[in-house]
Amino acid sequence: MTQEEKQLLLKDLCARLPYKVMVSVQGGEFDSHKYPYQLTAVSKFGLDSFCRVYHPIYTPFGVPNVEDVKPYLRPMESMTEEEQIKRDEIFGNYILDNHPAYIDWLNAHHFDYRGMIEKDLAIEAPVDMYKTE
Repeated sequence: MTQEEKQLLLKDLCARLPYKVMVSVQGGEFDSHKYPYQLTAVSKFGLDSFCRVYHPIYTPFGVPNVEDVKPYLRPMESMTEEEQIKRDEIFGNYILDNHPAYIDWLNAHHFDYRGMIEKDLAIEAPVDMYKTE
């Protein structure tokens, strides 16, 4: 993973913290427990960044490095018609890609608006992982 990819992943994970994003973790004790974990914290110490994760069956004591974490995200194409209607009701037909409220809405619905899946920095979420509002 390049430093640029690591920074992109770090920014994306931090932005999604309030929205209970689910993540896959690899390495160490996580290799024996392949659960989707809920991301609960991201910490940066010097050049290193770490994550805290939670699962009701098994919550590990270790803290994975950010580069060992991949969020489960929904491709933009998976937006349902109902979500499109709701989005248009809230934001109108003219949506600025960098409008903060729109970005918050995309994060809350776990959409991959940064192309993280194509960059292999995220995993496509199973259809039933996130319930739509």
